[in-house]
Amino acid sequence: MDALHFRAAMMNLREIVERYKGLAGSFGKPVPLAGFGLDAEETQKLFSAFDEDYHISRFLHFSCDEGQSYTINDECVTHVAIDAGVNSLL
Repeated sequence: MDALHFRAAMMNLREIVERYKGLAGSFGKPVPLAGFGLDAEETQKLFSAFDEDYHISRFLHFSCDEGQSYTINDECVTHVAIDAGVNSLL
């Protein structure tokens, strides 16, 4: 397993939120899932797991627009917006 794949497998919610804020500039803005720098399989696994967790999923808003698409729990998704309320979980 190379370093990128090892790193992706170890990403937690705090790291995802930090990367999101770096991409979006502020909460609530949609950013491409491709911007998180994970391969397609890791992106789908990671965000599907977050989407299945009620405490996390209520702060994630997925959308499908132009760009690389992923399947998150059987839905076509290209972007995610995260609410500031996610900070209550960090």
